[in-house]
Amino acid sequence: MALDIVGPMDTFALAMSPSSGTPLYACVVLALSRKAFVAESGLKFHADMLLDDAPALDTLVIPGGRGLRKPVVRQRLASWLRANARRCRRVVSVCTGIYGLAASGLLDGRRVTTHWRFASDVARQFPAVKMQANAIFMKDGCFYTSAGVTAGIDLALALIEEDHPGPLALGIGRELVVHHKRTGGQEQYSEPFRFQVEANDRLGEVAAWAAAHLGSSLTVESLAERACMSPRHFARAFKHAFGTTPADFVERRRLDRAREGLIGSRRTIAHIAQSIGFRSADAFSRAFHRCYGLTPSLYRRSRGGSDAVPASN
Repeated sequence: MALDIVGPMDTFALAMSPSSGTPLYACVVLALSRKAFVAESGLKFHADMLLDDAPALDTLVIPGGRGLRKPVVRQRLASWLRANARRCRRVVSVCTGIYGLAASGLLDGRRVTTHWRFASDVARQFPAVKMQANAIFMKDGCFYTSAGVTAGIDLALALIEEDHPGPLALGIGRELVVHHKRTGGQEQYSEPFRFQVEANDRLGEVAAWAAAHLGSSLTVESLAERACMSPRHFARAFKHAFGTTPADFVERRRLDRAREGLIGSRRTIAHIAQSIGFRSADAFSRAFHRCYGLTPSLYRRSRGGSDAVPASN
């Protein structure tokens, strides 16, 4: 997949020294042969050098795609990894790049993730890995694995933040017009879409509607009415479908939205609380602390967010 390569590369390319403006990373493209290789979209790439001629590498990123899922190809990469991976500070797979990395045996016993569509196949072919199928990315020792395609950008941002704590990664995320940290934590796909996939149509549509209208009154009674069910039957069916009560579901979605507002805007905490349906800033702060272990103000500062200013009318 072309984005498995260019997504992380473009992310690293935007990382500049705040003091001098010089690039913080130098990227090279490595390949198993000198032939041009073709992404699944048809885009052609020419490697900078052969893998066997690679210089000392700080971070090795293995992109996914149809080719690396072929045993003959991945075994060639796996052999090189067994001999050379330990020379790298960290080794990263994006999407189905995990096929090559897992084939080396270096992930045995480690927690990993990959594209949701291939997670069960990876777990079947490499039973020694500990698959976390719903994660955006996983770190276990010096090995990092990511979910599908655009998750390579999420992981690249996390690596930059690991190397350069502070607002740098947040600024790059804004430049790329992506979330610095996806709302909802480690979910592989967007919340409303996930709800529609996981439940029957009626409950999925209600859950997606609630996630999109967090400032509304989202009582069990109002949600049950939207689902055309009695409150008691709705609450029971909802918990069976999503593994949580409607009230806990709504609160978690509100807190997820709050995290985005805390680092992505300069609105006051009181304004954020009101916009997502909390009765007061105090109620919001208590719920936030209970869920994440720190206050909204500390969370905002820890993620490089700006000091709040009063929202204009």
